[in-house]
Amino acid sequence: MLWLLLLAVIVAVGAFYMRMNARAERDAENPDAGSAIVEFGRAFPDEAIRALHSTTDRKAIFLRLHDGKAGFIQSHGTHYVCHVIHPGKVRVNTSQSGRGLIVHFPDFAYLDNAFEFQTAAEAAEVSLWLLGSFGPRSELEDVPSEAAQTAQTID
Repeated sequence: MLWLLLLAVIVAVGAFYMRMNARAERDAENPDAGSAIVEFGRAFPDEAIRALHSTTDRKAIFLRLHDGKAGFIQSHGTHYVCHVIHPGKVRVNTSQSGRGLIVHFPDFAYLDNAFEFQTAAEAAEVSLWLLGSFGPRSELEDVPSEAAQTAQTID
């Protein structure tokens, strides 16, 4: 009876180990965007993220930051490489597919790669972020604020 109980415990521990090992391998192959964003926040706590696009293989994420800069996160298994990219500090070309970008980082040449996105529109938007040409306009910018209208009537 004791041998049977011992055998059951060994089988349970073995199954648990195999399940956790398989989960770790799956997580290494498919990095989580949420944990990548948390790591970027740890590396650059003063940078606010406005938008992001992930590559089709989910190994890289490009970020639009609050002040015209771009961010870059690349997965290396369970570790992430995070960089802030100042406008115009990279060279960008389109890939053959039209849905990708070939990016050259002069300051970080080891990151040079071709990145494929879900759509050509995503690739185009990311290229604008990287080149510093993205200037979103708010609907509210066209309408003068109440305070501005009041200031104009007082003058």
